[in-house]
Amino acid sequence: MATTTPLTPPDQRRKPPPIPSGTLWWVVCSAAAPGLAACSSLGPHRVWGTAAALGYLAAALLAVRGRSPRAAGAVAVTGAVLLPLLWLLAVDRAQLEVRVVARSAGLLLAEGAPYLQRPLVPEDFNPYLPGMAVFGLPEAVAGTGPVTDPRLWMGAAFLGAFALALPAGSRSAPLRWIAACPLVALPLAVGGVDLPVAGLMCLGLALAGGGRAGAAGLALGVAAALKWTAWPAIPVALALLAVASRSADRGEGRRPAERAARRCGLVALLTAAALVLPAALRDPAAFRAHVVDFPLGLTDAVSSAASPLPGHLLATHVPGGRTLALLLLGVSALFLALSLLLRPPETPADAAARLALGLLLAIAFMPASRFGYLVHPLVLAVWAAVGETPGRPWLLRVRKQVSR
Repeated sequence: MATTTPLTPPDQRRKPPPIPSGTLWWVVCSAAAPGLAACSSLGPHRVWGTAAALGYLAAALLAVRGRSPRAAGAVAVTGAVLLPLLWLLAVDRAQLEVRVVARSAGLLLAEGAPYLQRPLVPEDFNPYLPGMAVFGLPEAVAGTGPVTDPRLWMGAAFLGAFALALPAGSRSAPLRWIAACPLVALPLAVGGVDLPVAGLMCLGLALAGGGRAGAAGLALGVAAALKWTAWPAIPVALALLAVASRSADRGEGRRPAERAARRCGLVALLTAAALVLPAALRDPAAFRAHVVDFPLGLTDAVSSAASPLPGHLLATHVPGGRTLALLLLGVSALFLALSLLLRPPETPADAAARLALGLLLAIAFMPASRFGYLVHPLVLAVWAAVGETPGRPWLLRVRKQVSR
């Protein structure tokens, strides 16, 4: 006789790998912050580097004196996020992406599409999907101001989604740590479009692991309407949902698993289509120029995303290197697809780790890429580590008992 029982308490109470929070970690961060700022020619990055270095040093001093990790983390967040953010808001300075999002929202309200019809220079291009313009709507409606700045809404969306994706009862420490991490603190302060995408991907995987197919599809559909980088999360979530549903209801065969995966995929596609297609169909030529051609380097204007990663180095210094980089990008996507078919992820943490690896390969081989994109695999990896301790069972184990 087959019965379904929740995961055993030892499985539920398995402790995730510890997150670094001691003196050494804050010292490393204090050295990394000015290093990141020195590699940039942007003024907001330098402001952040100075404030963040001081915040991390203060956190290291607290750790040395035996203060709690919570106190050190709070000081690090204050110095690396809050102080530079408030200063940059006061002087109205931000990363270029913030202004692009604000302009796209104004265009969306005025013309029905968030894209300039005749972009000439890199600053004219909006390489994001139409959903990203939502974060600029407060400024487009109420005017420029500290409260309507798009980076505030992008940061709030990321922190909210990431918090909801974490196990209930153990959210404060991971949330504080990820906010203080230099690769996340920098875009929180100067503006970063990748943060809400990463947070929604974590939330979608968490919901899929919990068997909530419709909610997972909604979260992933919203993420997919923001940026192309969210699209690989959909097949990963479908594979996870199929395995989780099949494990929970093995006695009824594959139909419940297939229905759950189809429901998630359908909701994700319908949500993304509802947010993307109206603006895309309004001006298909502009949509292709901004969202497809510009990121792939197929326009006369050259993207500023030019970090010395393998794809960019190939496209820049090797004859036919752009084609080779795109080929490697395609091979990476094929690798991810085959891994999902041959060995689908069994837990949300496995799914997040698989997605992080796929995105890391994609970032490495994109012809136009930047180190800031690494926030995607970083956030997913951190969530995979802390997500090993669920607040409630994510999977049900089937045990066969022999009647005597």
